[in-house]
Amino acid sequence: MNFYTVNGSPNCRKVHAVINYLGLDTNIIELDMMKGDLEKPEFKAMNPNGMVPILEDGDLKLWESNAITQYLASLAPANSLYPDDPRVRADIHRWQNWEECHFNRACGGFLFENVLKSLFKIGQPDPAVLKEAEQNFNRFAAILEDQLEGRDFILGKDLTLADFSVGAMMVYADAAGIPVSPFKNISGWKKRMESISAWAEVPALPA
Repeated sequence: MNFYTVNGSPNCRKVHAVINYLGLDTNIIELDMMKGDLEKPEFKAMNPNGMVPILEDGDLKLWESNAITQYLASLAPANSLYPDDPRVRADIHRWQNWEECHFNRACGGFLFENVLKSLFKIGQPDPAVLKEAEQNFNRFAAILEDQLEGRDFILGKDLTLADFSVGAMMVYADAAGIPVSPFKNISGWKKRMESISAWAEVPALPA
């Protein structure tokens, strides 16, 4: 299998961490978006969206990060990341969808304004955008904070794909100024995620 990734992408990070955790035999192909790798015809032939990540397994060209994590976990022997129980899988899907639709966007404003603008030299942070980002983050972080009450991980005592997906943005919390500290449960969960070697070993975006 080939995994096409861009270092620093939160969506690539979640997939890379799953590969590491499950010890899957995967060829990691790092792309450089600044050099136009994502615009090349051969890349868009795999993903017409021109985005990473992509998993290539024979004639399967799979994009969308959460779908990739589910596929990878399904290939591995029975594991706690993606148990066979359909109710547990439904719960994992629920949190992965929530991450894509709500939490990722709530964190994304901070990442763009406080990190990416500087990295790509495209201006200063916009206070109005950051204020809106803080309101959105507080709204959705409160939901995650409640879910983590009395739990080590999102679904309970075991690490699952839900944690890799929802946690993808948290690795940039300090650099992006995401206001995590008022949320004690999220802060504790973030530290537990950072202690997982499969997670910590994935290359991160330079601060």
